[in-house]
Amino acid sequence: MCRTPATHIFRSNSGAAAGIARLTASRLAGWLLFSGLTAFVLILAGCGGSKSGSVSVDPSSTIAQPSASSDIQHVVIIVQENRTPDNLFHGLPNADIASTGVNSKGEVVTLTPAPLVNDYDLDHTHSSFVSMYDGGKMDGADKIPVYCNWYGSGCPAPNAQFRYVNPSDVQPYFQLAEQYVFADRMFQTNQGPSFPAHQFLISGTSAPTADSEDYAAEEPKLSNGAWAGVTGCAGTPGQTVALIDPEGSESTSQFPCFEHAVLTDELDTKGITWKYYTPESWSIWSAPNAINHVRNGTDWSNVVVGQSQVLSDIISGNLPQISWVVPTGQASDHAASNSGLGPSWAASIVNEIGASKYWSNTAIFITWDDWGGWYDHVAPPIYDQYEYGFRVPLIVVSPYAKPGYVSHVTHDFGSILRFIEDTFGLEPLGYADSRADDLYDCFDFSQAPLVFKAIPASHDANFFLNDHSIPEPPDND
Repeated sequence: MCRTPATHIFRSNSGAAAGIARLTASRLAGWLLFSGLTAFVLILAGCGGSKSGSVSVDPSSTIAQPSASSDIQHVVIIVQENRTPDNLFHGLPNADIASTGVNSKGEVVTLTPAPLVNDYDLDHTHSSFVSMYDGGKMDGADKIPVYCNWYGSGCPAPNAQFRYVNPSDVQPYFQLAEQYVFADRMFQTNQGPSFPAHQFLISGTSAPTADSEDYAAEEPKLSNGAWAGVTGCAGTPGQTVALIDPEGSESTSQFPCFEHAVLTDELDTKGITWKYYTPESWSIWSAPNAINHVRNGTDWSNVVVGQSQVLSDIISGNLPQISWVVPTGQASDHAASNSGLGPSWAASIVNEIGASKYWSNTAIFITWDDWGGWYDHVAPPIYDQYEYGFRVPLIVVSPYAKPGYVSHVTHDFGSILRFIEDTFGLEPLGYADSRADDLYDCFDFSQAPLVFKAIPASHDANFFLNDHSIPEPPDND
């Protein structure tokens, strides 16, 4: 029987097997279970007869496997904020991008343009996922709450959820997507906001422990319900994060400091260098901050306060092999709080890598941490009570990226982890990475490496390196 988040997705025997695969001591067993889990996901993706969200493979792809010692030696993961393909890539050629949507009344709503810098935000908690998903009908976006900035004029706009960003505001993104690879079946792994999303981006789960079937589902809150601010293992006592159980209930919570394996553990074991570039090491966007043995261990020195240091490290020849890069609020693309710098910020990193010794052996993944409450027309494949969430954009940049390719293969945050694991010969963690594909359909390692062409943008690396304004957080949600 197929279950949906409207009634929530319960774990079957295969789900229990996935829970067993989460045990750190049984990660090898989790890997052996991968083929069975993949079949399980394929079955679930076909539930309801919906073509959207199904796993597809490009039959014309000829995929050569990379190796850590030759083709790919550096991976950079640029994590932007809160957008869907329908919202951010309107009109992108060959991609599955809708111009209309359907609301809860069955009315067809035409998506209308809006600037990247706007004066309202949309709720993107798990409950809003459930509302918009509506059992796979994808017709509940109009039920998502809208929060207006105090200085907003005429806010909220009619059909505020059904907007797309003016392509002229995000041309660097379009140029990257058209020159390299754009994935139009990239789903955030979780059905909720930033805090759990960033946990999935470093470990493939937001579970508090290795053997837990619950997930951290929301943002950490103080006892009075206010935003926690300083959080994770560095948080003040009394704050909690809601957990969602296998029945889909968020009736329990705990302090937002977790203990389980993360990808950086395996990087350390194999001597692979890494850094996590972030403007705030103590916030919800600093995923290592919520992992106890990282936050309170020797690895904490790899978590960088000062996101622009990634540019300095590229220029000075000190880029680690694996990098996670989180922006300031000004450069985040987050609704109601960004200042339009996001496209230039991402382009500045790509351009510096392209002009450096790193271009020849680097894969860059630009993705967005959650859907942000914006309308998207593609129903996600459902695995359990919290996986998967809505589509987010993904751009893949590399000299081995297929030029001008649109990937229709189902990917999620676990796919990025899987790519790193397969490329560097690491054992799967046994979470979302074990079920995910490895993104190899986006690459052709037999092609002549692409010659880098700089991406025009309104601001370059010098701007960000010399920007002394106080970095704002990407937002409080």
